[in-house]
Amino acid sequence: MPAPSPRLLRTATPAIPAARRWAAAYGGGAGPALDLTQAVPGYPPHPELLERLAAAAARPANAGYGPIEGERALREALADDLSRSYGAAIGPDDVAITAGCNLAFTMAATVVAGSGEAVLLPTPWYFNHRMALEMAGIGVVPLPCRAEEGFLADPEAAAALLDRHPAIRAIVLITPNNPTGAILSPERLERFAQLARERDVWLILDETYRDFLPEAGAAPHALFQATDWRDRVVQLYSFSKSYCVPGHRLGAITAGGAFRAELLKALDTFQICPGRAPQEAVAWAVPGLRPWRDANRQLMAERAAAFAAIMATVPTWRVEAIGAYFAYLRIPDGLPDAEAVAERLAAEAGLMVLPGSFFGPGQERHLRVAFANAPEDALRAVPARLRALGA
Repeated sequence: MPAPSPRLLRTATPAIPAARRWAAAYGGGAGPALDLTQAVPGYPPHPELLERLAAAAARPANAGYGPIEGERALREALADDLSRSYGAAIGPDDVAITAGCNLAFTMAATVVAGSGEAVLLPTPWYFNHRMALEMAGIGVVPLPCRAEEGFLADPEAAAALLDRHPAIRAIVLITPNNPTGAILSPERLERFAQLARERDVWLILDETYRDFLPEAGAAPHALFQATDWRDRVVQLYSFSKSYCVPGHRLGAITAGGAFRAELLKALDTFQICPGRAPQEAVAWAVPGLRPWRDANRQLMAERAAAFAAIMATVPTWRVEAIGAYFAYLRIPDGLPDAEAVAERLAAEAGLMVLPGSFFGPGQERHLRVAFANAPEDALRAVPARLRALGA
């Protein structure tokens, strides 16, 4: 039998199924199993959005191919929303719709780099970013982020790595971050944009969780206000969390200029077109559900505060970063490293979380908790499950 691709053989197995397999040994002694592995909304889609999804799926026209870059109505709706949010002039021709944000990242990486080239990826990183780059044969240069600095990527450290690795073609940032929840300030993002400008590399900014920033109204950054942003900045976005439709796979890339011209090749090759029915429904939802979306932002901010207060009752498990959908916990001294701890929590206490080792080098003393998908009552069970390990 011939061997599969060496690149795929080197790529890690999917993280969330691995963690859930550990829970197969759980006997129920600590109460119902609590799955905090995946970033999914803990509430259903808006009822009218569900109605519109059903109606759109029943339209015969939506069973055919659509535009490569996505339906114009959704691109217009998102461009208007971005313009409002960032105080910038962004048009529908700056926006391309994708079959999910993971695919958006894969296509963006394909545009900016190839074999023999590399991307600067902060650690802890989102494991699917790392996996996509490895499958594509694109090198990864880790940019370590330190707990004592709030896991915030450092532009000066990035500059030093760019000097040492001339093959780097792009800097990737996630804000709010997955896995830590850390939020990069507008000033720090501007420093990264300036660095990208000086070193002639792309800045890929994954803002999947931008609708869950704790403060409403303030622009997350001013990068889109620069006259040359289309020459340098690529923004990624996901509709999954904001509209509770992860199964419908809708994401977006906002970019312009030479990047967009080459992106159309990747769009046509990887997806042909995104699903048409969800695009129709979500095009209505972007402006139509703005108050509902803001209420969910407030709900997630309250849940983050509640989880921080809950974790304060077990101070040996230190919350070293929290925000949006995630908390990043430091494992107490005396316990083994992350993967062994996560397996024991799942098998012995029915608590499923992801070990930091899934998120890159240097993360063996951390766990990621996706608290957004559980109500506060369920989260109150977490301290007792953690104490079951004896720390």
